[in-house]
Amino acid sequence: MHPPARPQCRLTSSPSVAAPYVLSISADIFARVDRYYFFLVQNESLALLLVSNSEGKYVLHFNQSISQATTNKTNDTSLETQHVEAAQTSRLRYHTSNIMFSNKSYSPSKDMSYKARDNSADVHDGYTDQQQQQYLKHLKQLKNEFEQRWRSTPTFSITFDELDRVRTLGTGAFGRVVLLRHIKTGKFYAMKILEKEKVVKLKQVDHTLFEKRILEAIRFPFTVSMEFSFKDNSYIYFVMPFVSGGEMFTHLRKMVKFEEPLAKFYASQVILALEYLHFCNIVYRDLKPENILIDKTGYLKITDFGFSKILQGRTWTLCGTPEYLAPELILSKGYGFSVDWWSFGVLLYEMNAGYPPFYANEPMKTYEKIVAGKYRCPSSFNPDLRDLVRNTLQVDITKRFGVMKDGVMDFKSHKWFRGIEWDAIVNCRYPAPFIPKYKSPGDATNFERYEEETLQPASYCRFESEFLDF
Repeated sequence: MHPPARPQCRLTSSPSVAAPYVLSISADIFARVDRYYFFLVQNESLALLLVSNSEGKYVLHFNQSISQATTNKTNDTSLETQHVEAAQTSRLRYHTSNIMFSNKSYSPSKDMSYKARDNSADVHDGYTDQQQQQYLKHLKQLKNEFEQRWRSTPTFSITFDELDRVRTLGTGAFGRVVLLRHIKTGKFYAMKILEKEKVVKLKQVDHTLFEKRILEAIRFPFTVSMEFSFKDNSYIYFVMPFVSGGEMFTHLRKMVKFEEPLAKFYASQVILALEYLHFCNIVYRDLKPENILIDKTGYLKITDFGFSKILQGRTWTLCGTPEYLAPELILSKGYGFSVDWWSFGVLLYEMNAGYPPFYANEPMKTYEKIVAGKYRCPSSFNPDLRDLVRNTLQVDITKRFGVMKDGVMDFKSHKWFRGIEWDAIVNCRYPAPFIPKYKSPGDATNFERYEEETLQPASYCRFESEFLDF
């Protein structure tokens, strides 16, 4: 999505460093920027990359030691205090991505191990361990099906020419998402279009190919999945079901904050989705309202698996959205599934407050607050919600909900979720507190309008070797 023009931004090294390198970025440059990324490269330097949305050019503007990096802004009108109106009108997410990977092997850590509870008769506010053990059998079946699809090569019965483009649903750094209609059946789809050149220049080929495989393999009520995929000389295409209700972030912005029954409804689905992904050894790493869609029945779908990864031990990749980054990720300690549960805690807070728990005018100060676990709950939070947030936004991984020996039972048995019927939720039989308005199956009024752009594939195949496995 196009961010608003930003005022002057200046990056400098810390005062303790001799002869600091200073680069000023004027407001007119930011006005032409689609998104900017921090990259942690192999020599542990920090680079700022600006992506122009007008000319599609990439310019590396800044490079310095990550341990010395600070960000200073002047006249920034974005959220400085934790105030609902400011959060809803001026918040901008910053994305980080690692463009180099280590080849080292590491043994699994306890914070990323999935632990089942003993088959006891303990009762936790209506949800029993026996119910959880029965559900784990269902998860094992889903995991087996995931692994079978992961090892297989999908075949598609629909060709690209059978799909008619309707309108743009969203834009991003690599391309755009458009609404499609299948000419013969009238069924609607959402197609993610990625420009090969941009993916290659940003060194995101591996991430993109991995996202494709994950979308082809996962099948769960609260995640999107791949229907078809195509490629031509210039673009690659992910075709997924059209989720007509729009982004959770859009509805959160309109409502200011969610009423508690709606927040519980959404939170329970996110917990079940993360439980499924982790059971399949997938760490998601980009949970936020912008990556959650609401379908026509009021249930949610987690989307955008560009930062997801199959875990075979700890990982050190720096990626995600700063306001949602876990302390262990920021500190480069190596991490596992724990980072997703931290992000869930941030999402839980934001759904109920209307703004995230950790924010400052300067991203580095946001990181400082996260590492210190420094936040304040609004007075509207009841004691049960405060307790849940406190135990989820726990800097000490060994004490964080979702990571301890009881796993997701820490959430399912918590008093704040009293009244939630987990079996009804996972089977989509629980009454949705909110259903987005839509007139017809292809109604896209819950999505913003964007200027349309005609695709012009090259006359020859570009980057053939990079996307040979696509």
